[in-house]
Amino acid sequence: MSGKQYTIARIPGDGIGPEVIGETSKILEAAASKHGFSISWADYPFGADHYLKTNEILPASAVDEMAPMDALLLGAVGDPRVKPGILERGILLHLRFHFDQYVNLRPAKSYPRVPLPIQPKKGPALNTLVVRENTEDFYVGIGGKTEKGKAVVDLATTRGLYSMSGTLEGAFSKGVEGAFQLGVASEPGVRRVVAYAAHAAKARGEEKITLASKSNALPQIYGFWEDVAKDEAAKQGVGLSIVNVDAMCYHLVRTPDLYGVVVAPNMFGDIVSDLLAGLAGGLGVAAGADIGDQLSMFEPIHGSAPDIAGTGKANPIAAILTGALMLEHIGERAAAQGVENALTEFLAHAETRDLPVEFGGEATTTAVGEAILRRI
Repeated sequence: MSGKQYTIARIPGDGIGPEVIGETSKILEAAASKHGFSISWADYPFGADHYLKTNEILPASAVDEMAPMDALLLGAVGDPRVKPGILERGILLHLRFHFDQYVNLRPAKSYPRVPLPIQPKKGPALNTLVVRENTEDFYVGIGGKTEKGKAVVDLATTRGLYSMSGTLEGAFSKGVEGAFQLGVASEPGVRRVVAYAAHAAKARGEEKITLASKSNALPQIYGFWEDVAKDEAAKQGVGLSIVNVDAMCYHLVRTPDLYGVVVAPNMFGDIVSDLLAGLAGGLGVAAGADIGDQLSMFEPIHGSAPDIAGTGKANPIAAILTGALMLEHIGERAAAQGVENALTEFLAHAETRDLPVEFGGEATTTAVGEAILRRI
């Protein structure tokens, strides 16, 4: 028992966010009490309602205030009343880049009574971890459209590891209009995410990691990725398999449990992790985290689902699993395991009607949360 008090920033967000974060918070508090530590919440109102009332998205003062905290728990952002991208860029991406959250961690794990579209081949359960690079690749945000066949793209970008400068000029002949999008990979950026994947594999008792790549079609960026990843994996003492991302997707839908820890550049990691979420039973069990050496952020993958907000149909399980990820990240592994055990026991033994609506039951968001809370 640590006896510590952790300060956790909490943004319930939009749609079903406040509902699932409310249930998650009660469960985390109970786990903390059982394991001899405490959680102090620092609540922030940011999201659609706050933006529509104040025109404020995420002020710098709040970001500075969050910086020394132990973690950030986020419900979801996104609302049909707000133009797509405003909240996502202004909150999610801003926090990811400001705090240099270079790993997007996506477990794909099966749970009792959660139907799988394809049964695992190696065993009864699926347990794969995607370690997605989170700050570079084609999501770095550098590009532009042509005007009169020509584009001038400013490369000025600041990341936690470095800043970039320069200008990219491109033109099409015959006045053809088009667009350029730049992918970026840096040696330290690749090394740190491969090192994280290697440590995660060792913690799972595994001796290798698998890289999702595509160097045959994009040799400059992904050939570089492969070279650096091979060297870093050797330094970390783990084996490295390299699989073309299209082949990986093909193999996954035939053998969902083929891989243990998958490390991937940003774009491929986005695709593969969503595929694995589907193979693990859907977004109802899809936890997520943005991890860095500063403040890390924990958010279920399902989004704000405004169409079911307030109906009691929201499934809190992904958010609760996300909370368990957060406990593990801050070093409270026994409490994290306790939360997952309580959740697994609930799913295994609950009457069908007491399961979430998403899993064929009739239970409300609160009823599911309370049932898991009783098992902590």
